[in-house]
Amino acid sequence: MEKSIKKGTIITLAAPESSEIMSDAGFDWVLIDMEHSSMSISDVEGHLRALGPGVTSIVRVPANDDVWIKRVLDTGCDGIMVPMVKNADEARRAVSASFYPPRGIRSVGITRAHRFGTRFSEYLVKDSAGIELLLQIEHIDSVRNIQGIAGTEGLTGLFIGPYDLSASMGMAGKVKDKRVVAAIEAVVEECNSKSIPWGIFGADPDALKGWIEKGATWVLCGIDSVMLSARAREVIKSLKS
Repeated sequence: MEKSIKKGTIITLAAPESSEIMSDAGFDWVLIDMEHSSMSISDVEGHLRALGPGVTSIVRVPANDDVWIKRVLDTGCDGIMVPMVKNADEARRAVSASFYPPRGIRSVGITRAHRFGTRFSEYLVKDSAGIELLLQIEHIDSVRNIQGIAGTEGLTGLFIGPYDLSASMGMAGKVKDKRVVAAIEAVVEECNSKSIPWGIFGADPDALKGWIEKGATWVLCGIDSVMLSARAREVIKSLKS
């Protein structure tokens, strides 16, 4: 059976219409990015309300921090992405912060995640089995420690960030450099050997094709603001000509 590829894009604009448009376009999931945007928790909730049925909502938290992880999961998103996980200890910290006791340390509050207490019992089932937890591999230290990170119990998968990875290697933006590609391939090999789902970002479909062939499950293509900017420039260029 052919493996299902989860096709997503990055949301950085606070306007919930951005998620609504991307959802309607046919993306399987969106990454609502709190790390590299000015979005608030309220903005995130607006995006969640705007998404169409069946679209998976993953929020990238600003940092591997138990307070941020708790607040974001309380919005009712389907899961989170934790940036810049460099070793097994940091991976375990992210997992612990994402689940209620006894599995983790997440505190319990009356929130949107369980419809303000009315579906708390149902949400406990999701907490036990259904929360998506993606840890980002985006630093050369992460690559060096990939066996320990990949061996962490509780994660859904690992997600490779080529641009930060290249920057950590002193080659910011040079994601096609053979040394950066080799580092990514080391992560891919470890994930595939342990049957751990993994994903990667690509600026366009061509950047993702080879990684999909190597087994990527979660793929992110493009950024809402970049798509808007690029299309606007195409339009004005055509008008001027």
